[in-house]
Amino acid sequence: MIRAAPKPQQNARENALELARRVLAIEADAVRALIERIDERFAAAVDLIHNRKGRVVVSGIGKSGHIARKIASTLSSTGTPAYFLHPAEANHGDLGMIESGDVFIAISHSGESEELLTILPLVRRRGAKLIALTGRAASSLAREADILLDAGVAQEACPHNLAPTASTTAALALGDALAVALLDARGFSADDFARSHPGGTLGRRLLTHVADVMRRGADIPAVPDSATFKEAVLEMSRGRMGMTAIVDGERNVRGIFTDGDLRRALEKALHFESTNIADIMTPSPRTIRPEALAVEAVQVMERDKVNQLLVIDERGRLVGALNMHDLFRAKVL
Repeated sequence: MIRAAPKPQQNARENALELARRVLAIEADAVRALIERIDERFAAAVDLIHNRKGRVVVSGIGKSGHIARKIASTLSSTGTPAYFLHPAEANHGDLGMIESGDVFIAISHSGESEELLTILPLVRRRGAKLIALTGRAASSLAREADILLDAGVAQEACPHNLAPTASTTAALALGDALAVALLDARGFSADDFARSHPGGTLGRRLLTHVADVMRRGADIPAVPDSATFKEAVLEMSRGRMGMTAIVDGERNVRGIFTDGDLRRALEKALHFESTNIADIMTPSPRTIRPEALAVEAVQVMERDKVNQLLVIDERGRLVGALNMHDLFRAKVL
């Protein structure tokens, strides 16, 4: 029996998958090779940036320029203020932004980018220190640098070994390593990070407190511990939270009555009018303080498999309530 030859479309699909795996393997190897080059020069670069008196300027052109922009952004968001300077724009006036005490990080895989080399003597004349991040340790850029960070790669992931691929990945990874080392040197905390990212998901998770999302006042379903089963069910229905808090005369929390408690009470055929809610409530419910982070409320709910939390003050009095829907609306989840 003669088998049909593979369809061209199938061959193209298999070739694409194989090429993608090859690219990822080459780039992973390029990053892995950097580990052995993290030495005293890297530590010196961290010290130079950390102890600088001025600002951090990151520059590069072409694909290296895109990497430089990202590294500057990562540095800034992790507590080391930095900005990107385009070499061509620097030649037309922007060089005036550089001052004595600044640290200038120049990125070029070849180390021979003409636009970058042209401004280096002027950068030095203005009193800035130079860190070179390059793939050629013997390049013109490397010779000019106060500190050399070697981001060389064995080969590009491009089949022709031409397009910047593995080299840009290695430079980006080395920039991330520098940013994280500086983050640690500065003692940059999660709260510091949140203050730099107030508009994003990370900021919401780190800055939003229970008091910001909880229900207050009349929006909190609650009945006194003297209430009947019926009164508690009516309050649950009004509050639309799937529960009602049970409180004493001082608003101290005595218990909670949830949808689950309601189902169990109905299975027992308890009388609506005569059954006291204190007899069928869940005592000692999960609670949280208003000053806790909203993300902590999420963790409590997930850990204890509950959908609602009562919020109490330092005296144990009910001041709020929240459920998963409140956290979804606040975009904490």
